[in-house]
Amino acid sequence: MSEQIERDVMEYDVLIVGGGPAGLACAVRLKQLNGDLTVCVLEKASAIGAQALSGAVLEPGPLDALLPGWRDHPPAVCVPAKRDEFSLLTRTGRIRLPVPPQQHNEGNFIVSLGLLTPIIAAKAEELGVDVFPGFAAAKPLFNDDGSVAGVQIGDMGIEKSGEPGPNFAPGPEVRAKVTVLAEGCRGSVSKQLIARYKLDADCDPQTYGLGFKELWQLPEGRVEPGLIQHSVGWPLDNRTYGGSFLYHLNNNRVYVGYVVGLDYRDPRLKPFEAFQQFKHHPSIRALLEGGEIVAAGARTIAAGGWQSLPKLEMPGAMLIGDAAGTLNVAKIKGIHQALRCGMLAAEHLAENACLPKGFDARYRASEGGRELKSVRNIKPGFKRGLWFAMANGALETMTGGRTPWTLRNTAAYAETQRLDEFESPDRGWVDRSLPPRDRLAAVFFANNSHEENQPIHLKVRDPNICVTRCATEFGNPCQNFCPANVYEMVDDGAGGKRLQINASNCVHCKACDIKDPYQIIDWTTPEGGSGPIYQSL
Repeated sequence: MSEQIERDVMEYDVLIVGGGPAGLACAVRLKQLNGDLTVCVLEKASAIGAQALSGAVLEPGPLDALLPGWRDHPPAVCVPAKRDEFSLLTRTGRIRLPVPPQQHNEGNFIVSLGLLTPIIAAKAEELGVDVFPGFAAAKPLFNDDGSVAGVQIGDMGIEKSGEPGPNFAPGPEVRAKVTVLAEGCRGSVSKQLIARYKLDADCDPQTYGLGFKELWQLPEGRVEPGLIQHSVGWPLDNRTYGGSFLYHLNNNRVYVGYVVGLDYRDPRLKPFEAFQQFKHHPSIRALLEGGEIVAAGARTIAAGGWQSLPKLEMPGAMLIGDAAGTLNVAKIKGIHQALRCGMLAAEHLAENACLPKGFDARYRASEGGRELKSVRNIKPGFKRGLWFAMANGALETMTGGRTPWTLRNTAAYAETQRLDEFESPDRGWVDRSLPPRDRLAAVFFANNSHEENQPIHLKVRDPNICVTRCATEFGNPCQNFCPANVYEMVDDGAGGKRLQINASNCVHCKACDIKDPYQIIDWTTPEGGSGPIYQSL
């Protein structure tokens, strides 16, 4: 913008960036411990829960501790887990396998995270927390001594030119004694601060999965409420990490989902298509055929676990939940870990005058840290193939993770091989007929919305690389890994190609920021309130 803008300033004791389970748990626990603290929660989505997407099976212990009476008033989607299944899929068959101990779900609940988080937010507001949905944290602020001072909220009403439009409203500065980053996976402010303070200097690179989820309404008699089904194998090859979930709800509804590890090697692989192929496996198609999609979504998950945890504290700020990478991949669960981490952060701040120092060590020694350490070798084992991974997982389970070694993680983008280095395998993919017909149709089911005239929030630092090196070396894989058809190589009108960014399609999964082989794509926050609405997911 052409001139300096005067901004309002809001001040708090504790600023929490992100209204997911970790951030809200931190806010509630802070006020339970010290009602005099002033606490603010910022959430970029249009409403709390609107962009909360996960499996989701809830291990209820941490929520019981935070909100003892929640079971008396559960979210609208809350189905007790009753039975588990685990299978290996071949091209046409299903081999039933023993359910891994980490995936036994007795006592757990199938929930909608989009409906659960508003319940926690309501409790936070009842306790005096200021909860502001629709306010996206655009960039961090710093004190003179270099410590984090808070964040600046993104401006509203900026036009594509970068200049203020007729409805311009400058984003205020929100300052606090401590800023708690609970943005979820690959948050834009968290990414900046991890780099600035070199929080990842002493850990492995974070690894990620790209998860897809659909809610289906099915004909009477097909759904077994409380049934939880997981699978590995087809439609992926044995060298590519991934798997499925089917969570049976009440009212003839089922959650259908798939996760593809973004550390895959094949530049031609399309994770969205892998998910749709899974739905056409004979056993899955028989379940879904004749039903209809109610909603759909996609997001990335931080899957690196213990060895990829960055340092969780920095001057003036701390990382919690998925922003830190606390997901337990072996359990395929992250909500209980996020809640647990958020509560521990609150207890630390309440006991230490809102100072983050010491939180990193405290988390690593906590129940949540110990849980991550005990399963640290299960996900990296998949880099050596499915059969090694299954044998390795059995060994790690039998020993309780007490093996004397730690397998290493590598960055997802670095695993992508060049076109001339990798021959894509025959995965036996079939013609498909179940909806959605393509990625744009899936975006529709995500209830996605962006102001068309706002600046593009996906920043490509050197588009020339896209039409030169990337086109010849990798075949522009952004067109393959993006689940929303955001990136397209189109004719430039002069006999060549140019990159076209369809920013309004973006579902905020951040796969592009993670998987781009040149690391030249930066996902930044669009206007507050933009993006998908996953309330029923």
